[in-house]
Amino acid sequence: MKLIKKDDNTVECRQFPAEASEEITEDDRSRFFRVVSVDLEPWQVEQVLTPAKVHVRQEALLAVHWHPEFVPMEHIRKRIDATFPNRDEELLIPTQHNVLMSYDGHSGVEVDCYASGFHRKVQLLLHFTNDKVKEAGVLKSMLAHTFKYRSSQLFDFMHTITSPHEERINKAARSTGADQELIEFVRINVSKIQQLLDDEWTNVPRLSVKNKLLRNWFDSMRPELGDNAVDRVQAYLKAVKKLVKQGFNLKFFYRASEIIEEVRGLGGCVVIPHPEQFWPILLRNYDVDGIEVWNPQSQEYTEFLISVVNEQNSRRRNHERDMLIFMGDDCHMGEKTKPLDQQDTAKAAREIGVQPAWDDLSIRKKLIVNGISRRSVIREYKERLAG
Repeated sequence: MKLIKKDDNTVECRQFPAEASEEITEDDRSRFFRVVSVDLEPWQVEQVLTPAKVHVRQEALLAVHWHPEFVPMEHIRKRIDATFPNRDEELLIPTQHNVLMSYDGHSGVEVDCYASGFHRKVQLLLHFTNDKVKEAGVLKSMLAHTFKYRSSQLFDFMHTITSPHEERINKAARSTGADQELIEFVRINVSKIQQLLDDEWTNVPRLSVKNKLLRNWFDSMRPELGDNAVDRVQAYLKAVKKLVKQGFNLKFFYRASEIIEEVRGLGGCVVIPHPEQFWPILLRNYDVDGIEVWNPQSQEYTEFLISVVNEQNSRRRNHERDMLIFMGDDCHMGEKTKPLDQQDTAKAAREIGVQPAWDDLSIRKKLIVNGISRRSVIREYKERLAG
């Protein structure tokens, strides 16, 4: 915030520079490389290695929905060891967005796809033993296409702000109270990001080419602008991003049925995450192994979903496999590399393998009746994955 002395001796409080330059400075270039970097400084490594809480009494560890992002597996492994020092049984499978990754003997990915019957984007968790995806050329090509198309949303996001797309900009401004000063400040900075991406494209890690890039750029300005100004910017950006997503053509994603068919051909398994966000996919009766009944973003209908799964399983014929119940921690490890005052508090609190619903007394009652526990799911799912 700047204090500007006016002729009548009054003082005007200005949160954004009065004449922000459109010229890219060395400070801008330095900021850009900081926010796109996937290299960790020692203090970031220390944060990754140090869990907020140690779960000494949790002996079974099930985690099949988590995102390593750019954090090396060696650091993630040490964090897991520190968080669950007494575990004696585990199944951990990473599920990076649209990028197949491995941890020990298993590989996984969270893939964006299209539910044509409901005309909406959905996501699926795909899991494999490592040997089944060594030569999975078709699946890897499908994922590469999806990653590239999903990344293109960033460019639509930036273009909306810098062109600008007047209808979207005006609507976002009205919904967030953004004034012209804020809108122009954001436009200038996003133009710089746009230009720097073009200039430095060969040096930019592809994992950094996502909508989060804009959020991280402005978060890095908190020391200069203050939290209030940056929070206003982030609210405006979030509103613009929502409008961009609404206009995103979903038909360029592969259909969910196509993804599932390819996974089954490879001998992999499929889980539906985020049940409250993707209700229609539960009604489609896709060939999946289980559903996530709890997630940090999806907690309201956990008991109901458990009852639905139990009821469906009771009606299955002898040759049909039961639908499994999963809990998803949806941990994003990249969040743990940010300065503490720049972290999204809710996201930073998520931990690989920490799913409190398993230990909730009311939920456990429904699980116990049907013989379901972390251990039973670990053993059954390992068997399916190996089959």
